[in-house]
Amino acid sequence: MPIDYSNKLVKKPWGYEYLIYENGKVAVWMLNIEPGKNTSLHCHTKKKTGLILLEGEISVELGFYETKNLSAPDKVMLRPGLFHSSKSLNATSKLLEIETPIDKEDLVRFEDNYGRQEKPYEDNKFFSDLGTKEILFKDPGKFKQEYNYKESIVKFERHYDCANLINKSDDTIFAVLNGGLFSGDSQIVLSPGEVVRTETIKKLSEVFKIKDYIDVLVINKNE
Repeated sequence: MPIDYSNKLVKKPWGYEYLIYENGKVAVWMLNIEPGKNTSLHCHTKKKTGLILLEGEISVELGFYETKNLSAPDKVMLRPGLFHSSKSLNATSKLLEIETPIDKEDLVRFEDNYGRQEKPYEDNKFFSDLGTKEILFKDPGKFKQEYNYKESIVKFERHYDCANLINKSDDTIFAVLNGGLFSGDSQIVLSPGEVVRTETIKKLSEVFKIKDYIDVLVINKNE
């Protein structure tokens, strides 16, 4: 039976994570990585994954030959099958992990500093009830959702056309959670799980349109 991760905190040797939002298409997890610690070098064979750094600085190992340093707010998109690991550099880092399709068991570990190589995702002995201080995103409607982190502001918005999206600052990060941009024959070209900046939205909107609506997380620097 599928495990219900809602309202559960999953203890990790590098910190903890919890499910902050899920809609049947996309799962969004909040990761808290303690200073100097890192996730296992792992991949997802089916899922595409977007990482959005909200607080701190991390070093992301991409494959076996490339490393990318991120300072909040920043993002990286990971294709299925790409081995990756995230290390918090100076202070506790907070990042959103956006995955689609939803499958927590889609995990292959290559190496791990804590003896978990080749082991599956943590079972319920690592679970505890989620505290009331932890933020949970809600489905966007007519009410405003805005969440403040040390270096980032996160908004959860619903849009029916691209006008307000393309007018945001160039460094704005968008994570698509529902809907997308479609061609005239209804083929989706920007789908749930994608993480992009304003320039990509601007370019795609020259040809492609929102069908019904699009739900997005909008991330900007907290000045």
